[in-house]
Amino acid sequence: MTDLPDDIAILKAMVSARDLALVERDGVVQQQLESIAQMQRTLQARALEIERLKLQIAKLKRMQFGSSSEKLDREIERLETRLEELEATDGEAEVTAELEQKKVKPRKPSTRRALPAHLPREDHIYEPVEVVCPECAGELKPLGEDVAEQLTIIKAAFKVIRHIRRKKACVRCD
Repeated sequence: MTDLPDDIAILKAMVSARDLALVERDGVVQQQLESIAQMQRTLQARALEIERLKLQIAKLKRMQFGSSSEKLDREIERLETRLEELEATDGEAEVTAELEQKKVKPRKPSTRRALPAHLPREDHIYEPVEVVCPECAGELKPLGEDVAEQLTIIKAAFKVIRHIRRKKACVRCD
């Protein structure tokens, strides 16, 4: 064991010095805990912002082409740039302030317009896999078809590719 002085005043001074050191240490620990909590909140805000941007980019990519497609391309590009910035840098408190400043506009219902008739069309026809009725092995007759059109650019010209999925029904089972 260490040699302790016999003087009570010196012993009291040693104990109070030790108590002050413990109080200081507790204050430093508390500051570090608060700093960690702040960093966790910042990281959580960044993660939410990243997820929101990813969802918004995916939504814009799925949206229909049209007169506002150039605006959508610019918006997608802007959001992708912002997403890259967020993923590349360490979190900052400005993310939460930016979220509060932005107001989300209500979504307008989309209306699809038919593609212009003057565009050349290329048909891709998909016949059903079944050639005969799976229940009675009878002949299948045409029942209808689903047509989906897709606009594409080929050699700086527009062309409509039509995907036609034919439907058939059994002649005997009607």
